[in-house]
Amino acid sequence: MNIHEYQSKEMLRSYGVAVPNGKVAFTVDEAVEAAKELDSGVTVVKAQIHAGGRGKAGGVKIAKSEEEVRTYADEILGKQLVTHQTGPEGTKVKRLLIEEGCDIQKEYYIGIVLDRATSRITMMASEEGGTEIEEVAAETPEKIFKEVIDPVVGLMPYQARRLAFQINIPNEMLNKAVKFMMALYQAFVEKDCSIAEINPLVTTGDGEVLALDAKLNFDDNALFRQKDIQQLRDLDEEDPKEIEASKYDLSYIALDGNIGCMVNGAGLAMATMDIIKHYGGDPANFLDVGGGATAEKVTEAFKIILSDSNVKGILVNIFGGIMKCDVIAEGVVAATKEVGLEIPLVVRLEGTNVEQGKQILNESGLDIQASESLAEAAQKIVELVK
Repeated sequence: MNIHEYQSKEMLRSYGVAVPNGKVAFTVDEAVEAAKELDSGVTVVKAQIHAGGRGKAGGVKIAKSEEEVRTYADEILGKQLVTHQTGPEGTKVKRLLIEEGCDIQKEYYIGIVLDRATSRITMMASEEGGTEIEEVAAETPEKIFKEVIDPVVGLMPYQARRLAFQINIPNEMLNKAVKFMMALYQAFVEKDCSIAEINPLVTTGDGEVLALDAKLNFDDNALFRQKDIQQLRDLDEEDPKEIEASKYDLSYIALDGNIGCMVNGAGLAMATMDIIKHYGGDPANFLDVGGGATAEKVTEAFKIILSDSNVKGILVNIFGGIMKCDVIAEGVVAATKEVGLEIPLVVRLEGTNVEQGKQILNESGLDIQASESLAEAAQKIVELVK
């Protein structure tokens, strides 16, 4: 789950992480009023969307008067902002962060992630702040420094100090940088973050170390114990189909193809999409119904797939382990009848109660094409769609 920059900064501020003063605005008048309250010589007007690259796309402006704040706010609010992370369709800007300017001396990068190679939280730092960290990693990897954190003792002050030295934080600001990193780590752990990224971290002319930008992502599986974070969810920033899927505990991600996929298990779903591509097709989605799908879940999965107008055919690929093939077959038949399916449907079942499942499909009287293997199923749906 993602939240907006202004929400991330408010959360980090509560942990003692230094951030500039700012206010959220939903209208042009609110933006101007926020600028008046901040009473800063320079005001930053920033689009709030769940995507990076806002500055390059024209979503961040520096205003030197209230009139400029009004002009920029009017220009950005309602704009369809297209960045490298939004895709060509872009995202509509519905809120702004109005923030006081600061005397930036140098920009740095600080990030915390879970490193799957070590199964430990890792803090990364670089003095190439303000740049996409992927570019730094590709072009100058020697400029990225890492500290692997022991989960028993957490981030130690000496580790934070070593990172600060390595990225050449000025000596007089070392203690503030260490305090910043320690507080960021505490927020990461206590709030069940999956990513915490400060890009850029800046040192200022008046000796401060500030998070000029902040991005926090959270582990969906831990949201049950993070009720305050759940309330920060902005549904306008999410695909309606993905929102609907989450209500039924379905893992759904929309893609650009025309073959809808319904599979149980993330690995099997990835393999199914790969083999569709192998035979010249394009998957329209990733959809994992999980290990305990009911007939109701299957019906809802069908509805979500069909809500995508690009879908011209559906491939159901189920391996019955915990899930029984006859239950899935009943769900497929019920869903096909309820939604009045008019596009090709290919079903491949294997595993527990597979014969009963196939019998249910065969006796349904519906135009459901069964396949014995995944390869056969993928070839069949690709041909039918073409």
